[in-house]
Amino acid sequence: MRIGIIGAGNIGGNLTRRLTALGHDVSVANSRGPHTLTALAEETGATPVTVAEAARGAEVVVVTIPLKNIPDLPSGLFDGAADGFAVIDTGNYYPKERDGRIEAIENGLPESRWTEQHIGHPVIKAFNGTYAQDILDKPLPAGDPDRLALPVAGDDRTAKRTVRDLIDALGFDTVDAGGIDDSWRQQPDTPVYGLRAGTAEVTEALATASPERPANFRA
Repeated sequence: MRIGIIGAGNIGGNLTRRLTALGHDVSVANSRGPHTLTALAEETGATPVTVAEAARGAEVVVVTIPLKNIPDLPSGLFDGAADGFAVIDTGNYYPKERDGRIEAIENGLPESRWTEQHIGHPVIKAFNGTYAQDILDKPLPAGDPDRLALPVAGDDRTAKRTVRDLIDALGFDTVDAGGIDDSWRQQPDTPVYGLRAGTAEVTEALATASPERPANFRA
């Protein structure tokens, strides 16, 4: 599968490592340019590209950059993507630490819905509460009782299936967390955020989440 990754931080870098190890054709980009990704490319075999090139031919595009930088993504970013491509959004709103005040999110719009509006394409929310090192250290085969589960939210059933299958191949179970309007259930400081557990506990954690955004994650 051709996969484009926009953002080469902790999550993006480790997804690059694991997805190339699984044999996927991965292109990776960051805001500083391909020349800064030489070491990651040499380590993994991924192709360093510009952000504008990251989605070209991609069947899955991972957007894993600070929320405040989403509006700066180039227009026409997905023009060259494969038909039926899926976009994974790993983002979180950190108004005090990083992103500043985003009025629509403060007024109740789910983070990933806001991202969709800016990039002009539906997203599947996943990996936003995952510890980056777990992507490398915690994969287990299907059926293992200690296998971790990740919540996955999104409106496009086909794209969600693609993402869930990819996560399964990475060594994790998934729990359907509903549509993007339900994705607040996995935002920072909810019970499922950062939870290392199996499907039953993740399902319960999603169900017990409160729609009230915690004070620590409001501007």
